[in-house]
Amino acid sequence: MSEVDWLDVSAQRLSDTITRFVASGGAPGAIAIVGTQDDARVVSAGVVATGLAEVPPTTATRYDVASLTKIVTTWTLAGRAVRDGELNLDKPVSSYLGSLTGPGSAITIRQILSHTTGLRSTTRFDEYLGTGTDLAELIIGEDLEAQPGERLKYINRGFILLGLVLERIHGEGLDALARDRFWRPWGMDSTTYGPLPAGNDVAPTEQRLVGTRPAWGVVHDESAALMGGVAGHAGVFSTVDDLARFARATVEWAKADAYAQESFKVHATDGPIRRGLAWVLVPEKDVAYHHGFTGTSLYLSPSTGRFMVVLSNAVFVSRDRQRLIGLRTEARRIMTA
Repeated sequence: MSEVDWLDVSAQRLSDTITRFVASGGAPGAIAIVGTQDDARVVSAGVVATGLAEVPPTTATRYDVASLTKIVTTWTLAGRAVRDGELNLDKPVSSYLGSLTGPGSAITIRQILSHTTGLRSTTRFDEYLGTGTDLAELIIGEDLEAQPGERLKYINRGFILLGLVLERIHGEGLDALARDRFWRPWGMDSTTYGPLPAGNDVAPTEQRLVGTRPAWGVVHDESAALMGGVAGHAGVFSTVDDLARFARATVEWAKADAYAQESFKVHATDGPIRRGLAWVLVPEKDVAYHHGFTGTSLYLSPSTGRFMVVLSNAVFVSRDRQRLIGLRTEARRIMTA
């Protein structure tokens, strides 16, 4: 199948998929892009937010991408730091934080990126309010759920720690680091950490208390909010166009960069789940992907340059995952066909 035929077929399948997803009540709306290094197709359905932003989502609509932050911020910045000799994948994270001691002090950067740290999987930073203790010290001082490297379990805490490490290495916040080192050079001018002014070009996320305004232009993730909205695991807002630029730039980066190439190799498995560094992998199909809790996904094929981005604010409707799982399963089928 030619690249043009693949684009046309995939775009039609994706359009049908997100139309069904929105019609079933999975989200008020969704927008997606499927592309190659040379061309792309955009499809959409529904509105930005029922009763608040009754306009169709466009390529300029910014969504809270949630855990895609792990990819577009922390994974990329870690790679640059590795290249520049500022970060070693196999050194303990504590060695970059003033040699902190505690159960998590031996966790390495590689284990963070492959989600094999054994850190606590529940992220409740509200329990640390008023302690007066540094957040990195608190995380490293927590009891582990498993020995580092022992098992794969998706955990936010590791990427939070890595974000803190990157900030301390460079003496700048993640927002400025990512903007100056990757987003602007890659043409991602609409990608940013919040807060953003509420409006038709920003998708609201969850209405947590009935009768109140939803989170709109402010980070949805509770722990990232407690960290001021800028964190290594969540907090970024972006558009399908910008994430398409990110996908294309990542494919080019992976052609020559050892860290990027290592990221697309399997480092840990848990049943059918296989993880590289940050990414989830389907190695036999040469596809890597990642999701965000709010209803966002990014898929790419490092060797072919094909990619897909799906953005929705599914949490505006519900935290129930069933319809979203169906959408993501079909999107993965399209990418691996």
